Amino acid sequence: MSEHGEESVSGSDSDFDPSELTDKELQEAFSQGKLKPGLNVVLEGKKKPFNNVAGLRQSLEDLKKDLPWLERLDVTAAPVSQAEGQNGETVQNMQNSNINAEDDFQREMCFYRQAQAAVLFALPRLHQMKVATKRPDDYFAEMAKTDQQMQKVRHKLQVKQSAMEKSEKAKQLRALRKYGKKVQTEVLQKRQKEKSAVMTQIKKYQKGLSDKLDFLEGDQPQKKKDGSAAKKKDGSAAQNKRGPNAKRRFKDQKFGFGGKKKGLKRNTKESYNDVSTFRASVAHAKGPRKAGKKGAKNTNKRPGKNVRQKMKNKSR
Repeated sequence: MSEHGEESVSGSDSDFDPSELTDKELQEAFSQGKLKPGLNVVLEGKKKPFNNVAGLRQSLEDLKKDLPWLERLDVTAAPVSQAEGQNGETVQNMQNSNINAEDDFQREMCFYRQAQAAVLFALPRLHQMKVATKRPDDYFAEMAKTDQQMQKVRHKLQVKQSAMEKSEKAKQLRALRKYGKKVQTEVLQKRQKEKSAVMTQIKKYQKGLSDKLDFLEGDQPQKKKDGSAAKKKDGSAAQNKRGPNAKRRFKDQKFGFGGKKKGLKRNTKESYNDVSTFRASVAHAKGPRKAGKKGAKNTNKRPGKNVRQKMKNKSR
């Protein structure tokens, strides 16, 4: 237990930091003898000021070099006496001490007037030294990038533009394909609906629930409410009103007007009961026979097979 206690005491001494203690804790630590000499530093005298003007001037003198003004281009000038404000008003010169540093407008105007004073001092001096202050009209500055780099940039832009064009074309094709599928689906759905409707009508007709067959006349020209045929784009309805053409009229005159041909000779109830034209001699072949009919002698009758064979043998 004692060993652990000594380790804890030594550990507490090693972790002890006087800077984190309050005044009361420092007094208690001093009374217990935990404070050692050298931890506290007593400052003697006042701190030296940070704005050491003499030192700064000395450093400036050390950095100065005897160069002509054209190499240095340094200008020290006070702000101009007058300057135009934002709205064209005249701003009088103000001393640096009168300028409020927190006022953005006054501060920026002070910078502007001081730069203006430097320009007014430097430009005439440069002109006296015959130094050009304006860029000539035919001046071409050298590009920072080489021609190879610009070619790479141009190639990259062309590739990007072609990729965008391909993407737009692909979008248009997808849109057209989607529209075509939509139209095709609508047409198929319409056909399916018509087919299902026709099948429903057929089932009703087969079961005897309906006696109308109007659903089979889907391809026939629709009739209006007044019973007249609807006009078609080719003018067939107007032609029906004028009547058939000359070719149709000629055939009707020559062959008749058509109509039913099959079953014309079949008896009806009226023809079956009508016996006014019945002749028994004609019906039962009891009357006198005419030449060329059954019973008359036919001289041109073909001989039989046996006779023809005998005639052939004789000729041999």
